[in-house]
Amino acid sequence: MNSAEIFRKITGALDQAQIPYMVVGSFASNVYGTGRATQDIDLVVSATPEQIRSFLSLLPTTKFYFELNTALDACRRKDMFNILDMEMGWKIDVIFEKPSAYHRQAFQRRTAAEIELVPLFAATAEDIIVSKLEWAKMGESSRQIEDVAGILRVRGESVDRPYIEKWVKELGLAMQWDRARRLAGLE
Repeated sequence: MNSAEIFRKITGALDQAQIPYMVVGSFASNVYGTGRATQDIDLVVSATPEQIRSFLSLLPTTKFYFELNTALDACRRKDMFNILDMEMGWKIDVIFEKPSAYHRQAFQRRTAAEIELVPLFAATAEDIIVSKLEWAKMGESSRQIEDVAGILRVRGESVDRPYIEKWVKELGLAMQWDRARRLAGLE
C-alpha cells in the first residue's frame, strides 16, 4: 500500500466512524514546507470509545495490526496508540486530542488539505509549527526544528506570526522558536 492508499483507507474509516481528525507530523509539515520521507502517519482524533471500536472494526485484521484494549485505554487517558500496516510497514499513530486550550484551538482550526491527491483534514501551518516546537522541547529534537524552519522558508510572511508567538510565549517555546527562525534565515 502506497501513502495515497493508506491515507484513503484510514481517513475513509475515520469518516465512516464519524471521527473528526487532522493529519499532523511530517506529512502535514510536507504540505506547508519542505518534504521529508517517512513511513509514519500521525493523526489527532477527537473520539469516544464507541467511535474507536467502530473505526477499528473497519480495518481488516489481515492487513492491519492494532490492540483494541490499548486503543480504548489510550482513548480514556487521552494518549495515543498505533496501527501497523502489515503489508508495507506503515505506522499510524492515532493521538487523542489533548484537553489543553492550545490543543483544543488547534483542532478547531484544522483545515481541508490534500496529501498524495487524497482530500483530508490537516492542522494549519501555524499549528504544525507550534506542535513541532512542543515536540522539540520535549525531545530536544533537531528534526522538529528543521521541519519548522522548512515551513518558515516556504511560507515566509504568509504565516500568522502573532498567533504562533502567542502560543510560543504561553507554552514556553521561545528557545525552540528562536532556533527555528535562525535556521530558516529569518533572524
